[in-house]
Amino acid sequence: MWVFTNKGFVSIVQHNTKKNTFIVRARFEEHIKNLFPDANVLKTPDADYRFRAFISKQIVSKVIASNIDNIDYGNFKNSIDSRPYHDACINVWGDMYRAQQRFYD
Repeated sequence: MWVFTNKGFVSIVQHNTKKNTFIVRARFEEHIKNLFPDANVLKTPDADYRFRAFISKQIVSKVIASNIDNIDYGNFKNSIDSRPYHDACINVWGDMYRAQQRFYD
């Protein structure tokens, strides 16, 4: 699952041998740390996501739910403080907008 918050973007997948553990992956270390401050973040330069952490499903679920519960903005893109991350989200928004246009036109 891809999760975009105004604190960062992470990819969350099932650990291949530990059923109660997710692998939380990110392009930027601070995106994991912003969402999971206590996580032990590993640098994996040869993997597609440079950073990852192994976090219990219970913690990941609580953190994601808390982010949803604490939404206090009317525009997601404008709530992002980091300019590089903001610009990346604008690109994703544009790609999805163009996909919508192609689908419905």
